Amino acid sequence: MNIQGRIASELSLDSRKVAEVLSLIEQGSTIPFIARYRKEASGGMDEVVLAALRDTWQKLEAMDKRKAAVLSSLEERELLTDRLEDRIGKAVTLSELEDIYLPFRPKRRTRATRAIENGLEPLANLLMEQKSGDDPALLAKPFLTESVSDAEAALDGARDVIAERMAQHCGVRTEMRRLFLNKGYYICKVIKGKEEAGKRFRDWFDWSEKVSNAPSHRVLAMRRGERELFLNLTIRVDEKTASSIMTKHFPVRDNLSGDQVLTAMKDGFKRLLGPQMETEVRLASREKADREAISVFAVNLRELLMAAPLGGKRVMAIDPGFRTGCKTVCLDEQGRFLEYSTIFPVTGKKDSAASEVGRLIKKHRLEYIAVGNGTAGRETESFLRELKLDLPVVMVNESGASIYSASEIARNEFPDLDLTVRGAISIGRRLQDPLAELVKIDPGSVGVGQYQHDVDQKLLRQALDDTVMSCVNSVGVNLNTASAKLLSYVSGLSPARASSVVKYRDAYGKFTSRAQLKKVAGIGPVAFQQCAGFLRVAGASNPLDSSAVHPESYSIVKRMAVDAGTDVRGLMDRSDLRKLINLSDYVTEERGMPTLRDIVTELDKPGRDPRSVFESFSFADVHSIDDLTDGMKLPGLITNVTDFGAFVDIGVHIDGLVHVSRLSRKWIKHPSEVVHVGMKVDVTVTGIEKARNRISLSII
Repeated sequence: MNIQGRIASELSLDSRKVAEVLSLIEQGSTIPFIARYRKEASGGMDEVVLAALRDTWQKLEAMDKRKAAVLSSLEERELLTDRLEDRIGKAVTLSELEDIYLPFRPKRRTRATRAIENGLEPLANLLMEQKSGDDPALLAKPFLTESVSDAEAALDGARDVIAERMAQHCGVRTEMRRLFLNKGYYICKVIKGKEEAGKRFRDWFDWSEKVSNAPSHRVLAMRRGERELFLNLTIRVDEKTASSIMTKHFPVRDNLSGDQVLTAMKDGFKRLLGPQMETEVRLASREKADREAISVFAVNLRELLMAAPLGGKRVMAIDPGFRTGCKTVCLDEQGRFLEYSTIFPVTGKKDSAASEVGRLIKKHRLEYIAVGNGTAGRETESFLRELKLDLPVVMVNESGASIYSASEIARNEFPDLDLTVRGAISIGRRLQDPLAELVKIDPGSVGVGQYQHDVDQKLLRQALDDTVMSCVNSVGVNLNTASAKLLSYVSGLSPARASSVVKYRDAYGKFTSRAQLKKVAGIGPVAFQQCAGFLRVAGASNPLDSSAVHPESYSIVKRMAVDAGTDVRGLMDRSDLRKLINLSDYVTEERGMPTLRDIVTELDKPGRDPRSVFESFSFADVHSIDDLTDGMKLPGLITNVTDFGAFVDIGVHIDGLVHVSRLSRKWIKHPSEVVHVGMKVDVTVTGIEKARNRISLSII
């Protein structure tokens, strides 16, 4: 079966569509582009399916390369037989392939190889025959040499050969791997003397859990404790079951030679096979935990990036502080920096702070106030509400703002401003357009994952980049206002091309059409095809330039307009004319009904933002954990969703946890089924641990 067929079989897809998608990817098409503008080729696959297809393709390609390397190695050493080649060709998983190759793999010297060099393999074969009446000591005598001084040494070497043979047997390894995966147990203990230093891992000081049942957050927590040298983590299986697997493939008879074989098998399990299986299963369980944690992170990040934007409003943004004061900046409708000041509303200078706030609001005609939710945030919010200003005050999650403020991007944007002022600007811009601002920050710093620093960083980066790219392209980007960082996530625009777009804009002024992109250095036909549909040119002479209709389909829209007796703008303005369109009249070999339906949908609401409408939110009159009591009902915002529950900001500087069991009255597989990051919820306080700064909440 070719690679397209294997992917189609694994993902239950049409093999012809798989082949078309792979061809597009090889030609440089991105997943957002294929999902949006090549539905005929993909059969309407969404971005999730397309990403799975791409990842499976890469996995199978790696598998094929490994098979080729194994076959080449065996052929070079004249070990390849037709049967062995057939087995390798039929191997489905990497572990199966490596099990087949293991006995033939060039290896370091082992106890077994030294025994074979000493001529003891024939003795191992004699013992394996387990003939009644054979005396192992007598069988060993013919094998004594200068290197093998006595019968016991000979038998030791022969047992080493048997032990390694058993540990490398494909059937034994397959069943033993299944035993460890399905019936193995994590055994976690605190390292003696580390109880106090590692107290944050106290939940795992004496823990046992089935490998197959352990959720990703517990696996990652235990692995972190092990890595930081507070915990000892092992995987154990029932020894009788393990022994029965070995004796199934290597039957043991009740005689003296059988005793030697049994001793060798026990040694082989303890010294070789058991540790190897534990290593494999730990790796497999880590990969599973990584995938689950990365998936949770990606879902949370998407919700954060797709949060409702305030839009074009003039904003005062405040990065709160006690000792150093509150850095206060003013931004215009486009997020451009206007002015900054420092006020001290929570350290005894309320009058002067109030006066300064009033001056800035009047001078810049401000419409909203954004306050960072960090240190002194609630105190600053209270001060502003006491002023009874006719402006909404919005608390903004400032996770990662300090990372941005010290970044090269921030330095390039505001080289003459202090990093604390840059942080305030970022807070204000997050309110105006979360997506445009958050793309400037490493996704790992936005505080919506679980154990993100413990998972496979390459897989994490791929998943998060996919998520950011998906969000950016689904919303669309204003070509004349977007930063280079935001543009770099547009389909077909690399960081270098995005930088070229900004340089061109700075040199020649605003873009007046999408076609003008072709004049930008580095944007050839392929790059233009990939990016054009996702970029918007507001006020362009061609109204389609501000829509999601791709330039390659402009001619179809013009035909529709002519047939309706109007021009393109008239067709976009009049729904009655659009209803008269018979889409089947415009089907071509390149453009089928899926694309035509998308075009008409876009003409109905050109450039529509898929994000929800912004709604203000206010916390209750609680400011610290001391203000809470059991049973108190409060409004809150979901700040993070994990496997075990959801964290909620209730305005007391400590996020409370709603355990998964307190999220819904119905049974759910994952908290993300009922809540998401940024969601407004009403919670009940069910527990307060001041000593540990822990708040338990319930949504039920």
